[in-house]
Amino acid sequence: MSTFQAPKGTYDLIPPDSAKYLAVREAIAAPLRNSGYGYIETPGFESVELFARGVGESTDIVTKEMYAFETKGGDKLALRPEGTASVLRAALEANLHKAGNLPVKLWYSGSYYRYERPQKGRYRHFSQVGAEAIGAEDPALDAELIILADQAYRSLGLSNFRILLNSLGDKECRPVYRAALQDFLRGLDLDEDTLRRAEINPLRVLDDKRESVQKQLGDAPLLRDYLCDACKAYHEEVRELITAAGVAFEDDPKLVRGLDYYTRTTFEFVHDGLGSQSAVGGGGRYDGLSEMIGGPALPSVGWALGVDRTVLALEAEGVELQLPSSTSVFAVPLGEDARRVLFAKVTELRKVGIAADFSYGSKGLKGAMKNANRSGARYTIVAGERDLAEGVVQLKDMESGEQAAVGVNEIVAELEARLG
Repeated sequence: MSTFQAPKGTYDLIPPDSAKYLAVREAIAAPLRNSGYGYIETPGFESVELFARGVGESTDIVTKEMYAFETKGGDKLALRPEGTASVLRAALEANLHKAGNLPVKLWYSGSYYRYERPQKGRYRHFSQVGAEAIGAEDPALDAELIILADQAYRSLGLSNFRILLNSLGDKECRPVYRAALQDFLRGLDLDEDTLRRAEINPLRVLDDKRESVQKQLGDAPLLRDYLCDACKAYHEEVRELITAAGVAFEDDPKLVRGLDYYTRTTFEFVHDGLGSQSAVGGGGRYDGLSEMIGGPALPSVGWALGVDRTVLALEAEGVELQLPSSTSVFAVPLGEDARRVLFAKVTELRKVGIAADFSYGSKGLKGAMKNANRSGARYTIVAGERDLAEGVVQLKDMESGEQAAVGVNEIVAELEARLG
């Protein structure tokens, strides 16, 4: 037993389970790479002020969940709690929006950190794949991102997820709704913290998960009844484009995301097999975020999908991913001469793209063959002094059990032909 353990609310990705996480990341990223999104990677920590401005000072993320610290030099930094603010900051800093090709389409994958009460599906360290389309106001862009996320989930074999869709309006119509909602909330029996939040950002109260709050919100005014004509038309086009693509969704007039920067289109992917932590991903349009963090007006839209929760959703549906074996060929040398010869052949196999492993540690035949079985290799190469004297190795098919002698100099070509 090690003296140390992973911090509370975190987890280690360990083989063979880690292969599922890699497969999920790849499946989410594949449609993005096929749709003009380039990869971006940002630091694991940023200025506290970036998230305070972008995510919102009234959000739980900033007030309660952010890992913030001060460096020896006096800089106030925070481990990144989400990806959008960091990606937009990086795009602005690199002047990607000035290259003349808008929108700037970016995707990312990484770890994020929030100080929350740990439970299944909610961790203090978690993994996401995200996508951002920066610098264009177009319903087709909102629809594209929703469709790509749907495509990614279905490519994994997921089917029991739902897409919730809403519009949060814009700077023209949302202030009117905001005032109406505040009037409504002031008449409820809410604690002081919630009433304070209602004055800063009343939409955040709608996102409160406590039953004592939710049961009072039944008659709350709905934003859809306050949308201006432009926002109504925009939202209707998003709905039409998604429907035409064959992607099912549910209108949810009470859906608000937990970040302050969202405008107009907002959406969430939920899976009913995950209990209370049912959201597996979500996103929306954030037309004013660039200006909030000191940039020019750059209407943008994006999403982030949780890798951890997607894996849990796959398990809830009983979906087994078809993962390729990490090893196709396993070499078992018997004696020092065979050790040198087979090590060279393993190196050759790897150079031509065949996944190959080697029996290290001078094990006997029985122990080495156990390792070969555990590796999942389709073929095992075995060679001893007598084999080498005859210029051959023994090639064993681990599925059929058939074994044949193959020339030492022909073994790489033979395995290339068999493995295709």
